[in-house]
Amino acid sequence: MTSTQPSNSPATPPISNRCVRICQNRTCRKQGAAKVLAAFEAMSIPEVTVMGSSCLGQCGNGPMVLVLPDMIWYSGVRPDEVPLVVEQHLLGNQKVTKMLYYRFHSQG
Repeated sequence: MTSTQPSNSPATPPISNRCVRICQNRTCRKQGAAKVLAAFEAMSIPEVTVMGSSCLGQCGNGPMVLVLPDMIWYSGVRPDEVPLVVEQHLLGNQKVTKMLYYRFHSQG
């Protein structure tokens, strides 16, 4: 008689928990950051924490979105672009190249 134990672990290790930080400081808020935050919060993203943040130090390029621990920066994010970031980056593990912040990520 062979003993089989149910496996509760997935075949591949889970992706580490991510945090999406959306700047809510003065300049980013003027550029629509509150709506970007609301768009992220409206989506159900497993294993991802979404939170407003204080200034991310990139004023004038917002709304700024920082994905941790990936250290991927997106600039000028609009609410209608949030589903693309969620589907492609957070669920599909592929950066949204056209939205990357040029100061931290090469465009090539």
